[in-house]
Order: sequence, then C-alpha cells, then structure tokens
Amino acid sequence: LLFSSGVFKFATIVFVFIIAIFLTFQLLDIDLDFKIPVKPFRVKCGLVRQCPNSHFAFKMASGAASVVGPRICLEDIILMSSVKNNVGRGINIALVNGKTGELLKTASFDMWGGDVAPLIKFLKEIEDGTVVLMASFDDPATKLNDEARQLIADLGSTVITQLGFRDNWVFVGGKGIKTKSPFEQHIKNSADTNKFDGWPEVLEMEGCIPQKF
Repeated sequence: LLFSSGVFKFATIVFVFIIAIFLTFQLLDIDLDFKIPVKPFRVKCGLVRQCPNSHFAFKMASGAASVVGPRICLEDIILMSSVKNNVGRGINIALVNGKTGELLKTASFDMWGGDVAPLIKFLKEIEDGTVVLMASFDDPATKLNDEARQLIADLGSTVITQLGFRDNWVFVGGKGIKTKSPFEQHIKNSADTNKFDGWPEVLEMEGCIPQKF
C-alpha cells in the first residue's frame, strides 16, 4: 500500500512538471509573437530608401518665398537650416569632405542686396574632392555675373546659366568633378505657375552621393 502511494505521488509530480514545462513554452510563444517590440528601421535624413555602401545620404530643400530658409541634411546631420540660424537670402552653400562626409564650412551670399565678389572668392578657394551643396532662398541670381556662374558650372551645374530672379534651385556638385552633376533641380519664377505670391514652390531633392564625388 505504501509502495502504491509512493508511485502515485511520483506520477503526480511528473505530471505537474510536464504541465509546467508545457505552460512555460506556451508563454514563451506568446511573448515571442506579441510582446517583443520590433524597432522600426530609420533611413538617414528620412530618405525613401537606404543608400548603398560608400555613399552619403542627403536631403535638401530650397527656401520658401522669403519666409522659411532652406534645409540641408547629410548623413542624418542637419548642416544648414533656419533652426540652426546659418542660412540667409541668396545662395546657401555647405562644403563637405568628399571622402569622410565631414562638414568643412557653411556660408550664405546675398544675391539681391549684397556683392558677388565674396561668393567668387569663396568658390575659388574650394579644394578638389569637396562636395558642394547649394540651395536658394528668396533671390539667388540678381547679383550673379558670368564669372560666378562659370565657377558654379565648373562644379557640375547645368542650370546656373539660366538661374534668374527669385527662381528656386537646389544643387549638389563637386570640385574636380569630371561630368555634369545628376543632383540638380530648378523651377522658374513665373506669375502663371508660382505657388506663393511672387515666388515659386519649394523644391526638395534627395539622393546618394558617391564618396570621393
């Protein structure tokens, strides 16, 4: 009788142990299916898709009329914006090391009430291998002359010769580039198509810049 009682107790313990294991695995399945959060994948600068290796992700926008300044993002870092307080009326420029992506310098040049000479000096001092990002704000063209336009064309721009009063324009080029840049957008100031009173709509552009551009 004692033997039978011991066997019964042992069988009960084994049964409870098996039930416990079963319930544990069930709980683990529930945790795996429902309770482990999946961290969303974020693309640099909010691009539509991730850039391949050996490329810099960029996204930029021109200014909005004379109210909101342009915005330039590279590798998830805001280089220029109204929030950073480093943009101004005219042409806004960020210089970046073409190998490392390091920001070298930012500047803005007033092409309405300013002088083109500082812009020409700035462009002539850009070193080979530098990525150049440019965005318009308000009026980028009134004070531009042939020399300044040629220097920007040498960076890979095809639009600079047509850039006019209050046009919107964004451009990525490079010092020493051998071909015309694929990264450029332009919209004319036209009373028939302007989104704002006296200014065209904002331009946005994004893409992947090869290292050693």
